[in-house]
Amino acid sequence: MFRAVSRSVSLWRALRWVSAAQRESRASRVPIFVTHHATYRILTAPPMHTISYEELKELLESHVLLIDVREKSEIEEDGQICGSVNIPLRDLENSLKMDPDTFLEKYKVKMPSTKDKIVFSCLGGVRSKAALDTALLAGYSKALHFPGGWEEWVKEESEKKS
Repeated sequence: MFRAVSRSVSLWRALRWVSAAQRESRASRVPIFVTHHATYRILTAPPMHTISYEELKELLESHVLLIDVREKSEIEEDGQICGSVNIPLRDLENSLKMDPDTFLEKYKVKMPSTKDKIVFSCLGGVRSKAALDTALLAGYSKALHFPGGWEEWVKEESEKKS
């Protein structure tokens, strides 16, 4: 289960919450992330939502929504995975909160529900991980990210053709 708590608290209190969350989970290793943005945000999440090249290929055959979070200029210069939709990382949070009709008009695809599988990719996995965190916080519990990104995709596709 994914849970986010955000409050203005002392570091000591934040660490107590982390300890309590670990006890509640009854697991020996629960990933806990504490970040600081004028407040401490404690996140407990299931294991990483990453997928491999092969898993991405299978998901694309089932018409999963693949969102490339690179800038438009990068996609124009380098290319993109066939069927992906470009939503730059800086626009992602607002895009996931859009009205479905506005989303459809802007991106030419149906807006995913919080129950749909969506996959994020970028050039090498850094921005797609940030996009995954954004989506999980927005309630998209089945969000995934492809850490290999465009670089791995091109490498794997060229090896297949050889």
